[in-house]
Amino acid sequence: MARSVFRFLSRQSDTVELAGDRHLLRLPRFQDYRQWYALRSESRRFLEPWEPTWRNDELTESAFRTRVIRNEQEFSSGQAVPLLVFARAAGGEATLLGGLTIGYIRRGAAQCCMIGYWMGERHAGQGHMFGALNLAIPYIFSSLQLHRIEAACIPDNTRSIRLLEKAGFRQEGYLREYLKINGEWRDHVMFSLLAADRQP
Repeated sequence: MARSVFRFLSRQSDTVELAGDRHLLRLPRFQDYRQWYALRSESRRFLEPWEPTWRNDELTESAFRTRVIRNEQEFSSGQAVPLLVFARAAGGEATLLGGLTIGYIRRGAAQCCMIGYWMGERHAGQGHMFGALNLAIPYIFSSLQLHRIEAACIPDNTRSIRLLEKAGFRQEGYLREYLKINGEWRDHVMFSLLAADRQP
C-alpha cells in the first residue's frame, strides 16, 4: 500500500478514480456493459442470496445504461459514490471484479455513509474486496470528510463479516428484518468504522 495513489480526477466534476497497486475503483461507464454482463450473469447463483430480487430485465443493456445514468446523478448530487472494482492491468483492459457503493451519504450532524459491495464468484476469496476497501475508506474519511461508515450484513454471510472485521469495522447491533433480500425480509448485523478508528 506504500505506493498506492489516491486521487480525485478533476478533469470532469463528475469523475472519481481511486487507484492502488493492484486495484482501480471508478464510476461505471456505458462501455463497461460487456464485462459487467458477463460477470453478473455467471455469478448469479452466487450473488442472489445476498441481494434484492433481480428484475426480469436486470442484465439487459438498457437497464445497465439506466443504472449508469442514475449512478451519475447520485454522485453529482452528493448522495452516493457508486464504484466498479477492477484489477489493474499493465497496458491492457482492466478486469472487472465487482462493485463497491458508498451510499446514503448524510451530511449535517451525521457526516455518515453506508457501504455495500459485491464480488464476482470467480474472484471471491482472493483479497480483492479487502484491497478495494483499503482504497475506499481513506477516500471516505479524507476526500468526502465523513466521520462514520456503516455496513449491514446478513448474519450468516460469514465471508462478509470476516471482511468487515479485518478492515477494522466493529459490530454494533442487530437489526430485525432490516432489508428485503432475495424476496425475504432478512435480519442484519450492523457494523461501523469511525474516522478515529483509522488514526495511527
